[in-house]
Amino acid sequence: MSDTPRLTHLDSTGAAHMVDVADKAVTDRVAIAEGQVVMQAATLDLILSGNAKKGDVIGTARLSGIMAAKRTHELIPLCHALLLSKVAVEVQPDAALPGLIVRATVRTSGQTGVEMEALTAVTVACLTVYDMAKAVDRGMRIENVRLLEKSGGRSGTWQAD
Repeated sequence: MSDTPRLTHLDSTGAAHMVDVADKAVTDRVAIAEGQVVMQAATLDLILSGNAKKGDVIGTARLSGIMAAKRTHELIPLCHALLLSKVAVEVQPDAALPGLIVRATVRTSGQTGVEMEALTAVTVACLTVYDMAKAVDRGMRIENVRLLEKSGGRSGTWQAD
C-alpha cells in the first residue's frame, strides 16, 4: 500500500463511487466547523434587536443548520446517511467583523466521520442569515467556512492551525 495520499471517492478507473465503510470500526466521531457572515454594523444591530422583517434571524439560522446536517447525504452525492446523536449550532455576534460567527458541532457513533455534516450545518446556517437579512444588506459575505477539528476513526484527532 502506498503512502501517497489519494482521493477516496474515486475508484481505480477514476470514476466517482461511494466508499464502502462496512469493514471500518464503529467509533465515536465528532466534528466542529465554523463560518462567518460579515455585514454592515447596522445590519448586525438590526438582527440583534430582533426587529428583522423576516423574524428571529439567529434562531432560524440555528434550526436551519441542524436540519441541514441531518440531510447532508441528500445534498452531497457520495455522503453516507448517518444516525446523528448530536447537532449543535451556535450563532454568536462579533462586533469586530461586524457580523455573526456560526459554529456547528456534530456527533455520531459510526463507521464514517461527520465533517461534511458539520460543514453543511455551518454553510446552510450562514445562507439562512443572508436570506433573512438580504433586504437590508445585499453586500453581506459568507467567509472562512472551515473544519476546526475532528475526532474518531482510524485517522484519530485533527485540529486546524
